[in-house]
Amino acid sequence: MTSLLKESSAVKPAKVSTITKVIDMLDNRLTHRSSLYINGRWCAPENGLVLTDVINAADGSVLGHVPSGGVSDIEAAVQAARAAFESWSNLPPSVRADYLMKIQDGVVGRAVALAEIIAQEVGMPLKMASAIQVGLPVTNLGGFVRAIDEVEWEYELGNSSICREAAGVVAAITPWNYPLHQLVGKVGGALAAGCTVVAKPADIAPLSAFILADAIEEAGLPAGVFNLVSGPGRVIGDALSGHADVDLISFTGSTAVGSRIAKTAANNITRVALELGGKSASILLDDADLEKAVKTSVNNCFLNSGQTCSAWTRLVVPRSRQEVVIELAITAAKKLTLGHPMDEGTRLGPLACASQMASVLKMIKAAEGSERLVYGGSAAVAEVPEGGFYVHPTIFADVDNKSPIAQDEVFGPVLVIIPYDSVDEAVAIANDSAYGLAGAVWGADQERAVAVAKRIRTGQVDVNGGRFNPAAPFGGYKKSGYGREFGALGIEEFTELKAIQQ
Repeated sequence: MTSLLKESSAVKPAKVSTITKVIDMLDNRLTHRSSLYINGRWCAPENGLVLTDVINAADGSVLGHVPSGGVSDIEAAVQAARAAFESWSNLPPSVRADYLMKIQDGVVGRAVALAEIIAQEVGMPLKMASAIQVGLPVTNLGGFVRAIDEVEWEYELGNSSICREAAGVVAAITPWNYPLHQLVGKVGGALAAGCTVVAKPADIAPLSAFILADAIEEAGLPAGVFNLVSGPGRVIGDALSGHADVDLISFTGSTAVGSRIAKTAANNITRVALELGGKSASILLDDADLEKAVKTSVNNCFLNSGQTCSAWTRLVVPRSRQEVVIELAITAAKKLTLGHPMDEGTRLGPLACASQMASVLKMIKAAEGSERLVYGGSAAVAEVPEGGFYVHPTIFADVDNKSPIAQDEVFGPVLVIIPYDSVDEAVAIANDSAYGLAGAVWGADQERAVAVAKRIRTGQVDVNGGRFNPAAPFGGYKKSGYGREFGALGIEEFTELKAIQQ
């Protein structure tokens, strides 16, 4: 089985030597959608066709459009998923794995178009979008296939048989910053577990969800197992989170929206898995390799123009070495060329939408009144295409961890450098946050660095640049949410346990 899996290296980035109107080269059928996918077929919204424009983050032009569904479409999708659940959940796990491999094949076959579309929807440079926005979901689909064999579906405990069974109908509500990756994390885990799915993509970057639905249709997934309804969050999201026939809601997005979903779901005692915001810290110990640690931390913070929930946005450094760190951070940031995501020379693209750009600039301007600005800022100028949602990478130093810029999630290219005087203080700074999603520790003494990592209250910590493991569980503490995604534990998240006594 595993020999058939495709890894992210199978996804080759398209080569674009100059800024072009790539949308003209794309098949309009991929970007201009007018149908929802419900019960195994493409259909118009029940209350009439209303199209929502998808905006190109690079220049503000219209990239495509998707239909706006309504409550009646959610009702049809949930009922289709409910009707398909029994037969799908009773299939052997190996059969569900075969379907996932077919879906993976379909995504690989559409990889170039997916990368070009997501690069323009979200703003991530094309080469990185190919490797991360598309390559990672391809790898994760294969990871779920492997993980199906790792799940202990049934075992004996005394006179009891412990059975792990599919949770039921899953509502998968996904964000815009990693639209395909986040959707695959939910859909792959849910399908592997034997659940059926109703997916709701973010309005800002919905097109990859429709392409995934194309791949699912091509794979021959039984009708009703996967359903896709796009539309306004306040309509579609609320209808899903309050639906009595939804058994589990898996949501990734802002903490505020996650809280609202959890409150609505509580009316029906519906299970909820939440992956929310972050304000992660990268701690440099006094014996760290500063050059490597600072460069990696800056690149992590500014990945996807800072639109990453697990970004290390707080760089916590020994006070005696802060000035050296500042110079290294500025040097690293200067290498992140800001520009059009389809230009080969771009290392940092625009933000995904006008409202996000306005929010980030507002937070930068507020911090400029009280913090030490060492690079970038709200007035920084770069040569970028007109109409796009660009924010210059920005670094503040000597930041008090109690300040808003150190506590609030900016979700843009902003790094704060916070000095400390002892390791205990560094750990306290890292933990002094409403969030607990990720983080990093750097030090020459690996054992010491791991000991510090164990003291950080987050769901994931990298030590000395430990690489991302797609088989490891991903999720957070505190206001970063609860529940885990990816790998075997990401499948188990979509299951229930039953004990049968004999």
